[in-house]
Amino acid sequence: MRNKLLATAALVCSALAVATAVPTAAQAQHRHKVWVCNNESSRGARNTGTVVGAVTGGLLGNALSHGGGKTGGTIIGAGVGAVAGHQIAKHNGDRRRCHYEYR
Repeated sequence: MRNKLLATAALVCSALAVATAVPTAAQAQHRHKVWVCNNESSRGARNTGTVVGAVTGGLLGNALSHGGGKTGGTIIGAGVGAVAGHQIAKHNGDRRRCHYEYR
């Protein structure tokens, strides 16, 4: 008898949970499609662009400099490359993601 009472109580609780979770026809009519746009951060892309630009600029600066100024050429190339890589990544990384939501 006790198991039957527990099974009935569990069934009633389950039915109530399902009934409250399913929207009624009146609630469903008030939902409409909305176009939502979000700006996504490009911080990771900027950091990657800075590192890649610095390495590439350093290698290029070392290759183009000659004589005893190879260290200076490498440092200047790395600095210029880092700034250029950061700016390129920042420009390419700023994106707006848009999608529809039902509210």
